[in-house]
Amino acid sequence: MKKGTLVYVRYLDHVLFREADPGLQGPVEKETVGWLDHEEPGHIRLVWERYTAPPSMKAHSPRGTGLIILRGDILEMGRLEE
Repeated sequence: MKKGTLVYVRYLDHVLFREADPGLQGPVEKETVGWLDHEEPGHIRLVWERYTAPPSMKAHSPRGTGLIILRGDILEMGRLEE
């Protein structure tokens, strides 16, 4: 897919547990939407919050918030209409 494409991703996420029965723990299925920022054979980078213009405090440095998702953890991924 092309960089900047709005996508839906359903994936398995890691779980940190504490003071819990380890035998009952496992990956959690989650979903998110965002702009596909980068693809590699082993992972994708998804940005789901970004500035519409560079912040005045930083000299043109791009800023955003998102996820790196391992390809093996992706259950479903598809393009969304903007």
